[in-house]
Amino acid sequence: MEFNQFALTPIVVFNLIIGALFTVAYFYQAIYTVKVMLQGSVQLPEAKRRHRYAFVIAAHNEEMVVGNLVRSILAQDYPRELMDVFVVCDACTDDTHRVAEEAGAVVWDRNDLARRGKSWALDYAFNRILDDYPDTYEAFVVFDADNLVSPDYISVMNRAFDAGYLVCTGYRNSKNFDSSWISAAYALWFMREAKFLNNARMMSGTSSAISGSGWLVSERIIRGMHGWGFHSLTEDIQFSTFCSANNVQIGYAPAEFYDEQPVTFKASWVQRLRWSKGMYEVFFSYARDLLKGISRGRFASYDLLITVAPGNVLTLLSVSVNLTYLAIGALSHGFIATQAELNMCVGSLVMTIASMYLSFFVMGLITTISEREHIHAKKRWRVVTNLFTFPIFELSYIPINVVALFKKVEWVPTKHDIVVDVKDVVGEA
Repeated sequence: MEFNQFALTPIVVFNLIIGALFTVAYFYQAIYTVKVMLQGSVQLPEAKRRHRYAFVIAAHNEEMVVGNLVRSILAQDYPRELMDVFVVCDACTDDTHRVAEEAGAVVWDRNDLARRGKSWALDYAFNRILDDYPDTYEAFVVFDADNLVSPDYISVMNRAFDAGYLVCTGYRNSKNFDSSWISAAYALWFMREAKFLNNARMMSGTSSAISGSGWLVSERIIRGMHGWGFHSLTEDIQFSTFCSANNVQIGYAPAEFYDEQPVTFKASWVQRLRWSKGMYEVFFSYARDLLKGISRGRFASYDLLITVAPGNVLTLLSVSVNLTYLAIGALSHGFIATQAELNMCVGSLVMTIASMYLSFFVMGLITTISEREHIHAKKRWRVVTNLFTFPIFELSYIPINVVALFKKVEWVPTKHDIVVDVKDVVGEA
């Protein structure tokens, strides 16, 4: 029986198979979504006691925003004597040190230009705290300098830590949702990640994943590792994968904090190119460990493998095969592929992109409705238009994933200049 009898060609069948693989690989996330829609948010038990925490912030030329973060941490509804804030000024050339110190933080300067970046600053901070303040803190809480913290953040996080989770992640919201269509798309994605992934994972009894900042790690883990040894381009995913490989379950707490998102597509491209490159690094470094975890029945290992692998690998495979087919087919003048077969290939690609757009649209719509109380925007129209531009933002990962495989990518600091406090953000609801 010939494919053409059903208006199919091998390349169209290939695209259908890739689409089916995507569907099968990510189907569990649809189940997560249904679970959250039916059951809501995770319910954490009340903490039996309040633990003592060291907040760690890596900062590179963050004089505009770091002060507000430190003040928001120290203003929480948690005993002040159980919180200390440590800021590492990593090769700073501005007034970050003074601003952070005046806000109430312990500030250290670090000027190792050969090992510059967040992961190295964390390693420095963790080791110095362990040396200078032995047996003082039970856990470290990591934030980026542009973040803000809700008044009950550590109270909520303390409940998860007290329940026995040695690593916990929080609810990542945005402090500049309506700055642009780019920042709105970021914000919606992170809300979905918190509510429909990490929250669902927690309710399902599997492991969550840390993302960027707003996460907690037990002092016992840091001391056991002798600091922080994760220096890939995506150290958060690398650490999450390490936890999965070592059967450390990451908990989730609906402890809200606010992150500053890039505003321009150029800045977003640079950042997400680094993320995609980092995903490749983690995949090639930890694939064997994740597969071993899967063989032992750990669903968290499968979840993380899906997070770091199929999206990039399948996208790269699909784009490469289709572009090669179209180019060679067109140059063959009908010998390899007729014009009708080339048209069929183009139509198949259009249908694939359209189905992906629709999937992201539905994903964005569900998240917007579910998390509407967490969306803080003066421009209410941005919330509506974001439903239509969010899928475009997600589809732009296709060229990013392709470029990331071949391009050398290095860490580049992101400029932060949205100067607001928590009241400014939530007052925009």
